[in-house]
Amino acid sequence: PTSSRHPASSHLLAFYFCRIKRFLGSLSLAVVLNLAVKPGWILLENLVQDRLGHAAFGTFTALSALALVVAAVSDVGLTQHLTRRVAADSEFLSEHLPTLLPLKGWLSGVFLALMLGIGWALGYDARALGWLALIGLTMLLTQYAQFLRGVVQGQQRFGLDAGLSVVEKGGLLVAVGALLLVNQASMTRYISTRLAAAAVVCGVFSVVVARLLGGWVWPRLNRSGARGLLRESLALALITLLYGLNERIDAVMIERLAGPREAGLYAGAYRWTDAAMMYLWTVLPLFFARFAHAAAAAADRAALLRVGQRVAAAPLLLVVVGVLMRGDVLFWQFANSTPAELSRMTWCLRLLFLNVLVHGFFAVYSTLLTSTYLERPVARLVAVSIGLNVLLNLWLLPRGGAVAAAANTLVCAVAVSGGYVWLVARRTPTAVPWALLARLAVAFGLALGAWFVLKVWLDNWLIESVLMTGMFVVILFLTGLVTRAELRALRTAA
Repeated sequence: PTSSRHPASSHLLAFYFCRIKRFLGSLSLAVVLNLAVKPGWILLENLVQDRLGHAAFGTFTALSALALVVAAVSDVGLTQHLTRRVAADSEFLSEHLPTLLPLKGWLSGVFLALMLGIGWALGYDARALGWLALIGLTMLLTQYAQFLRGVVQGQQRFGLDAGLSVVEKGGLLVAVGALLLVNQASMTRYISTRLAAAAVVCGVFSVVVARLLGGWVWPRLNRSGARGLLRESLALALITLLYGLNERIDAVMIERLAGPREAGLYAGAYRWTDAAMMYLWTVLPLFFARFAHAAAAAADRAALLRVGQRVAAAPLLLVVVGVLMRGDVLFWQFANSTPAELSRMTWCLRLLFLNVLVHGFFAVYSTLLTSTYLERPVARLVAVSIGLNVLLNLWLLPRGGAVAAAANTLVCAVAVSGGYVWLVARRTPTAVPWALLARLAVAFGLALGAWFVLKVWLDNWLIESVLMTGMFVVILFLTGLVTRAELRALRTAA
């Protein structure tokens, strides 16, 4: 592999760009298609929250977060394990898919019972537990759709996967949009509509995958095979559970410790954070499959890391700078909120987008580690981060509410990301591209300074955004994050 002292030249990277041009094209398609859907969904959820109120939506957010955390039980890492194994062995599906289907059905029942038991233990009343049951069913259907997409990703059909992702989000967008159009929004109707949309999407995905495999696959449980699959996937299950806790525990703790109104304010800010993170969760699974495919080729993996580092981080630099400078304009739909509430949401948003920046720099290292069977040390890192987050929340949430939760999230993201880099440097033959990380940091600093100057000079967020987009392209070339050799390679590759 390339060492950190002697990084690969731009010509070698350009050659590698040629080799993965089709992959990069599929990745771009996935991002563009999702960007076509996600803004509409954000605007719809803003309207729903404004109509239902911060407190009611805060309860919904906490219940959804609880369901997401416990959802790891219903998958036990099988989706990621499926993607990784199919990417490396084309015969895996025919041998193990008939066992995986009934296994997931049994685990889904365990998930529902566990989720409702935890909800009862946390003190939710009967109406909230009913909502939690509907949210849990929606989560199971969504997770099964993700499992089916794992088959597509494992076969390296990234263009089809991008289309399925848009169908999933577009179906929900249409259903909730229709509910708002007839002015019938209530918490129960909103949750039920999401459940119906998830069921339709799950059916569509089942038909697509059945056609892809040449026919329906009928469940046939092989107990010995099921035990083997569970043993192989448990490390990934632990990581999924820990990531779920790390990302979602704040919403539950805010609602329980600071009240549902604070949870609603946090949700209003986190929605935009989730939209930015959607970019990473769109591209990183594709890199996960690609890393697994290149597991035996150290040089390819090192070059892929350098590509992934830039693909993951560079677009988010401009987004984060924009939010730090002009985040307040994103809450224009909250007509029923007070100035104090809008101010708290804006502070939450800025802190959470610094968290996005950290993930943009370092989440690709976690993807590399988990795709190369280093799940256990990653799980230990995330567990430490969760423990730190819980302690900080218990200390600060009763006094600081949503803003304290956002600050705690940032502290924990920095801690766990440092661990990822340390693990890659110590446990893999792949060198950490320190010079590339430095160039990304310089690009962020230049973009932040340029936008500040534009804000002082123009004081018009729209004109600033347009001008800054063009200036950011120049910054990418000045810092060497994009080179002419790579662009020529992409244009001329067959």
